Amino acid sequence: MRIGDLAAAGYVTAKTIRFYEQAGLLSAPPRTAAGYRDYAPEAVNRLAFIRDAQGAGLTLAEIRSVLELRDSGEAPCGHVARLISTHLDQIEQRMAELRKTRALLTDLGRRAAETDPESCPAGDICTILRQP
Repeated sequence: MRIGDLAAAGYVTAKTIRFYEQAGLLSAPPRTAAGYRDYAPEAVNRLAFIRDAQGAGLTLAEIRSVLELRDSGEAPCGHVARLISTHLDQIEQRMAELRKTRALLTDLGRRAAETDPESCPAGDICTILRQP
């Protein structure tokens, strides 16, 4: 299958396929006598996996590690489970940071609403942001 056909079947561009080859996510396919890339039908499934893994938040390096395990004949399920757990932990940490930031901004918004610009000392840049 030529690169354009693979791109259409995988819902990506030919440029994306070339990038995936350079990134080590897709093996370089054999070439036809005319020099065209000739992909095996299984490449469509690989593209679908890459797209799904990206949608789940995995990085290209993580996706490559999963594919390397599969390509070596090993089932990557345990590795994928660890990656998912790590990403969930990172999301929980980020959500906690966002909750703190939201509380701070809510307090600053209240302070901003209560601040009279006429009463601000000339030497201060902005009393709203000053920590009490």
